[in-house]
Amino acid sequence: MAKIAISLPDETLDAIERERKASGESRRTNVLRAVERHLKAESEAEQEARYIQGYLDNPETLEDVEGFIQLGLAALADMPWEPEDTPS
Repeated sequence: MAKIAISLPDETLDAIERERKASGESRRTNVLRAVERHLKAESEAEQEARYIQGYLDNPETLEDVEGFIQLGLAALADMPWEPEDTPS
């Protein structure tokens, strides 16, 4: 495991200290969790951007959409629908 030393603005360190005291965690654990959350959020944002770009690069055709609608209607048609109770 690597060790690093960084300089932080006093306000940032104060915020870290308040958060870690409230959570009961050590400073190391608190900072490590914050870095891990940040890296996870960045990774998820990158994946979402690639997902969106995939749809932009290969949008659904009108035929695709019509097919989805027809499949949905067919699935709903097979559902055993019960009439709603009407208020007396």
